[in-house]
Amino acid sequence: MQDIAQAQKKPFAEVARDLPAAGDAELLAVGLQSWREVTAEDAALADFAAKLDGMTNGPEILNAIFGNSPFLSSCLLAEPQLLRHLVEDGAEPTLNWIYEEMESATALEADRDTVMAALRIAKRRIALLTALADLGKVWPLMEITGVLSDFASAAVEICCRHLLTAAAEKGDLTLPHPGDPTKNSGLVILGMGKLGARELNYSSDIDVIVLFEADKITYTGRRSMQDCFVRIARNLVTMMQERTRDGYVFRTDLRLRPDPGATPIALSVGAAHVYYESQGQNWERAAMIKARPIAGDLAAGQEFVDFLTPFIWRKSMDFAAIEDIQAIKSQIHTHKGFSKISLEGHNIKIGRGGIREIEFFCQTQQLIEGGRNPNLRDATTLGTLQGLQEEGKTDPSVQQELKEAYVFLRELEHRLQMTHDEQTQLLPDDAAAFRKLGVFFGYDEPDTFRRELRATLETVQRHYDALFAFEETPDRKAGRLVFTGAEDDPETLNSLAELGFEDTAAISQKIREWHHGRYRATRTVRAQQSLTGLMPRLLECLGDTSNPDAAFTRFDIFLQKLPAGVQLFSLFTAHPSLLKLVARIMGMAPDLAEKLAQNPMLLDGVLDTEFMSALPGRDELAEDLELILSTARDFQDVLDFTRRWANDQKFRLGAQILDNVDHGTGLGATVAAGRAFSDVAEVVLDALLPHVRAELASNHGVVPGGEFAVIGMGKLGSHQMTPASDADLIFLFQTPEKDMTTDGKKPVSAGVFFNRLSQRYINAISVFTGEGQLYEVDMRLRPHGKSGPIALPLDAFVKYYQEDAWTWEHLALTRARVVAGDKRLAARTEAALRGLREIPRDEAEIRKNTLSMRERVQKELGSSSLWAIKHAAGGLMDLEFLCQYLRLIHGAEHPEILETNSSDALHEMQKAGLIPAAEAERLIAISGLYINISGLQQLCLGSRSLDDDIPLALKTALAEVGQIADFDALGEKLKESQQYVDDLLGKYLAAGN
Repeated sequence: MQDIAQAQKKPFAEVARDLPAAGDAELLAVGLQSWREVTAEDAALADFAAKLDGMTNGPEILNAIFGNSPFLSSCLLAEPQLLRHLVEDGAEPTLNWIYEEMESATALEADRDTVMAALRIAKRRIALLTALADLGKVWPLMEITGVLSDFASAAVEICCRHLLTAAAEKGDLTLPHPGDPTKNSGLVILGMGKLGARELNYSSDIDVIVLFEADKITYTGRRSMQDCFVRIARNLVTMMQERTRDGYVFRTDLRLRPDPGATPIALSVGAAHVYYESQGQNWERAAMIKARPIAGDLAAGQEFVDFLTPFIWRKSMDFAAIEDIQAIKSQIHTHKGFSKISLEGHNIKIGRGGIREIEFFCQTQQLIEGGRNPNLRDATTLGTLQGLQEEGKTDPSVQQELKEAYVFLRELEHRLQMTHDEQTQLLPDDAAAFRKLGVFFGYDEPDTFRRELRATLETVQRHYDALFAFEETPDRKAGRLVFTGAEDDPETLNSLAELGFEDTAAISQKIREWHHGRYRATRTVRAQQSLTGLMPRLLECLGDTSNPDAAFTRFDIFLQKLPAGVQLFSLFTAHPSLLKLVARIMGMAPDLAEKLAQNPMLLDGVLDTEFMSALPGRDELAEDLELILSTARDFQDVLDFTRRWANDQKFRLGAQILDNVDHGTGLGATVAAGRAFSDVAEVVLDALLPHVRAELASNHGVVPGGEFAVIGMGKLGSHQMTPASDADLIFLFQTPEKDMTTDGKKPVSAGVFFNRLSQRYINAISVFTGEGQLYEVDMRLRPHGKSGPIALPLDAFVKYYQEDAWTWEHLALTRARVVAGDKRLAARTEAALRGLREIPRDEAEIRKNTLSMRERVQKELGSSSLWAIKHAAGGLMDLEFLCQYLRLIHGAEHPEILETNSSDALHEMQKAGLIPAAEAERLIAISGLYINISGLQQLCLGSRSLDDDIPLALKTALAEVGQIADFDALGEKLKESQQYVDDLLGKYLAAGN
């Protein structure tokens, strides 16, 4: 225990002054009645109580306690003899009495329960003594905080003695000095924060770091030294903070140790050395300014603190470190709109104008200047303010005003915490409680209290903003964002919530993990500094997405997989549009986000000036892929290279769609990207085929003169593929003669060969490799459906459609085209497809069958939701039914309308006079609307359906692609469009039309 400098030895009642009045008359009456009952039970106490009534300030002491604080009331009723000591002997003798009682009860031979009880009783007495000394202005602020801090240190030391002795008795340790267990023990307890600076507040937690110096320890246990000291640390926390019938000593926090989420609660000194030398952050330098050994092996503790000196106090600040401090300032800065001080509910620690701003005012200047000037290395806030003024870094008026504000706010903080023994800095949010607090703080006039409190907060705010002034970013949305230390900053959580995040505590914790270097991308100090500067913009971009929490989670996964971070963070800083695009991908496009997480190198292409331009034509794409495949060493390389190439192109197209949503420029809209998506698929399918055939031929040879072709159906056939489209395929082959076999070492019939080729081809397209999958393959549109052969001869295919195919199969055939295969067979197949489409039809029969098919589809797949873009009545499938029907019945006489793309076909129908111009134009526009909405849905929601519950940002994006004002208006537009298609389909399918 340290003696209190100049402590009053006179009787307390004589030196106490300006004691607060009772703020709650009812509380006072109850307390005084209880006091009379308690003191009446003991003659000496009864005599003391009677004398107290007649003393100067005697009644005022009781009124100050019982009329304001339920907690202090309970302490006084439990410890009436303490007030007797204080009044009769003075503050310092009373403090000595508390320590004598505690030391006697916690001797080495005492058991753990006895030690814990003695510490809790001593804490209650210290709480009562310091409160009375505070209320009566017997001790100034720093002596009060010093008493609280020294008691905390003493309590931790007593626990350490007990735990080391217990470990030695168990056989885990050999202590150098059993009679003085902590001496040279190697157990290091560092006090951090306010405990380290001897600034502990009235109901504070204590922050400690537990280390052990392995070279000084003789470990004799059966497990490990690490395990032994982890148990000691765990038991230390229990002894300090477990609530018993006697209360608790101090809530104890170990989270200021190096990387608390990844390290044990007790760490070797060597491991701590490595951490601070390689990964220590600037905020940890600031925290370590206040570090001091408080218990355990004090000599080893001091050696560790001395070791930290070069880490904390750099002789010369490198530019990156200064930039990092500026970035922290930028995060903490609360820009216009977030700087108002509202007294009710205000946090006097972390709110505007609060204690934290005074501390940060000091610590940041210490970090920058303290390496060159030892006079600025004071651990205390008031000492630092004085040093800054003496060194000419702060004007005397600023120093004096901040000193007065600091004392005012810390004393007010004590009143808040004395009331119910709560670790709180929140001012009451109702007028009655606010008035009571003012009375407890010595203000009988509420208006005077409010005026002086506001003036104090505004003074701190003014000086803080003057120091941390920086150029305003006009478009910055984020409020204060602080991710330093081990605790969540409540105002930061509010800022995250205002940006749109929901699980703000989890996000704050995850960002702290980033800064601790958990991932390869954030392991270097430079990467952490870059990320600090980037954080406000990053969170704003993620917050602008449809689901900020999901976007953040995907970005976290992306960050985990990055091999390095500095280069990418620098790119984000230099190219804000890139960061915005990545955030949009993370928030709106799960599939693209997954691709990006699997392959972060995809971002390299984003910086290419051509990235947002339309993809090259099919021939140029084919040449590019062919060049890449020329380097393949084996078939596995072929599978991987094709996937990598295709995924790059699909990523580029998906990014363009999102960019178009954001800017309304570029290739963008899904309907425009459909041909490019289809070209990519066609190029990949064509490039894969010869490699698959060569693999099969290595065993079976080939069919001499045999040829193979692939028909694309559905969206692939009509050049309308979207980000998640399957590949609908039909396989054909042709041989020069019947009953041919292959010419290899294991010959098989031509039919078997081409069916095996088809199966292997499907596998090559759809199998997952380390680079993902190309496409799901759908074969249900082939002749005879699931029961038919996978591949069949061209003439059999033609015969089937001439003799056996259903009307719905002819409808589907209007979108068929060859997408891969041997050129001669491809040409013959295209001719056959055209011939089949130009067959004259019985219009009544086609109309009847189309109507029947449509009714069947609606019964099986139809949806009443207007957001079921494909299957709603009047939706995309109905629109395709209509276009296919018109092509089928008019194709024989107007072959020019037999375009596989529905919009192209509608244009030709309009030109041919088969459909009114207004109808054609409206159908083309509706088709684009449907495809744009469904494409954005696939990018943003995956398989999830659109509904009214989707996030607001996605609703806005959908309205943008629908070229309409808002989501509600888009719903109306969609409803009108579906009604129009439904009516028009009914009109054309009506008998006799």
